[in-house]
Amino acid sequence: MNVNRIARRAAGVLAAGAVLALTACTSAPADTSSDGGDAELTTLKVATIGLVSDGALLLGQEQGFFEEEGLKLETSVVANPPAGLAAAQSSQVDIAYAPSIPLLNALSSGVPLKVVAPADGYIAGASEVEDPATVDDSGLYASADSGIESIEDLEGATIAVPARKAQLEAVISDALDRAGVAPSSVDWVVLDFTSAVAALKSGTVDAAGLVSPFTSEADAAGAVFLAAPSVGFFEEGAVGLWTAGAGTVDAKADAIAAFQRAVAKSNAYANEHPEDAIQAGLDYTGSTLAVEDIKLPFWPAEVAPIDLDRVNEKLVKLGLLPSEVDLEGVVVTAG
Repeated sequence: MNVNRIARRAAGVLAAGAVLALTACTSAPADTSSDGGDAELTTLKVATIGLVSDGALLLGQEQGFFEEEGLKLETSVVANPPAGLAAAQSSQVDIAYAPSIPLLNALSSGVPLKVVAPADGYIAGASEVEDPATVDDSGLYASADSGIESIEDLEGATIAVPARKAQLEAVISDALDRAGVAPSSVDWVVLDFTSAVAALKSGTVDAAGLVSPFTSEADAAGAVFLAAPSVGFFEEGAVGLWTAGAGTVDAKADAIAAFQRAVAKSNAYANEHPEDAIQAGLDYTGSTLAVEDIKLPFWPAEVAPIDLDRVNEKLVKLGLLPSEVDLEGVVVTAG
């Protein structure tokens, strides 16, 4: 099948209509009996944001890796990473998915969060591939009517992003900076992805940051592809993270350690059986895409200190964080 074997960060496909309100999440009971056996399993509530890369977690459950560690997972989908982080911090859920940028934003604001395991990311050397678009499902596109043909042409341009000071603005700002264009010269406007594609078609904006499958819509509309900005920013390593509130890590240390071990098994299995993991993720998100339409995710074995340090430094350089976040003790050593 035609699936690129190099990994990308699974920025992902959100499940249409599957987003749950944050208030729908409730604290997990300490223990619950498994449906199929006599042993009691500890229940962990896990908030995701509905990504195809969630397939590793789901496949791990199907393979029994979490049950082997005495765990039962109850997953729910929340609207966005900040919602998941808020739920984790308040113990409405035990564990939540978040990329490193929103995590660092939360830590910078004093929210007591920990990283307990890697969720998704890029293989070593991903930023050095000949065609970054083969490993990156995000894209920076220019309107066909704008006359813009390269990143260097974006000085003073209007660029649509789904949220200010968030992930796409950060990675696009980094791409601009590396091309010698001041991010401060850009007129950033907030549009959801559907509206951004429409604005590209009409020429209402000069450019837009998109993720799959909206990148395909932009291609079909004749928009000009300028860059795959995410892999250039993150370079390699863990990007998506499984996080927990500091209080949860302290109160449920054994369960968190069990989760870490089960994730390690699940990620390794997903990398060995990527088509199965992608299909599990597509089923979970309710996506109508086929496996061959998805750029192959990568599920890291660990969260290395450089994975967060690199992002920390870049956000400060770009003016998106006032100062570097103290990351001492943020990553919980696998149990």
